[in-house]
Amino acid sequence: MSLALNATVLAALLPAVWFSARGRSTTSAMFGAAVGLAFVGSAMWSASIVGDAWRSGLGPALWVSIAVTIAVYAVGASVNRVMGGLAALLFPYLLVLAVIATALGPGETVTIDGDGQVWFILHIAVSVLTYALATMAAVAGLAVFLQERALRSKQQGWASAVLPAMMPTERLQFRLLAAAEIVLGLGLLSGIAIEFATGQGVPSVDHKTILSVGAFAVIGVLLIAHARAGVRGRTAARTVLVAYLLLTLAYPGVKFVSEVLLGR
Repeated sequence: MSLALNATVLAALLPAVWFSARGRSTTSAMFGAAVGLAFVGSAMWSASIVGDAWRSGLGPALWVSIAVTIAVYAVGASVNRVMGGLAALLFPYLLVLAVIATALGPGETVTIDGDGQVWFILHIAVSVLTYALATMAAVAGLAVFLQERALRSKQQGWASAVLPAMMPTERLQFRLLAAAEIVLGLGLLSGIAIEFATGQGVPSVDHKTILSVGAFAVIGVLLIAHARAGVRGRTAARTVLVAYLLLTLAYPGVKFVSEVLLGR
């Protein structure tokens, strides 16, 4: 892969980072163009890496996740201004992920033939969508945490000036969590289906499965606690970040340990 092209793709994320970090209007045409540029760049780069087959490396997984997360953000921001206001936290984070993905390289090709292929593609799609929704929920949770801290300190800082109001952000956070829980459940079921479709029988219990089930349980408990006991604020935001950490460890984290630390 061309280093110059990769640098160009990274640069495509910078306008969205610049506009959002400076608190510029996320409804402006210029910001919309910046988001579009970020999506096109990451999506085309993902397609050039993955090609006709999925790659097992952490780098490609991160690039695909970045592209899908930007797409989820763009769709959500088009119908919800609160989602649009999360750009100031989202795009700098995505830029960091893009730099990490660039450093890790393309990974190895993975092919599955026969009946398991359809389930494998479905599982990858569901997994990436789950991580994108969880990323948006975590960003919303972080925004709630920062806004509540600003209110407690009674200081008007960067968070108060740039991020959306706490209450609507919190409502959005729980809607995103509910969507992530549904999609994550489908991902767990599709993973089981792959095991049976490829003749492996009973699904294996590995680190990824345990962490994914843990994230599913944490999100489920939080949603129930919110509905029945009104759990919200910092407690909910911290729990969202814990669930996101579990999902990050389940997918990118396991790949990072395997590829970078263990060199497999």
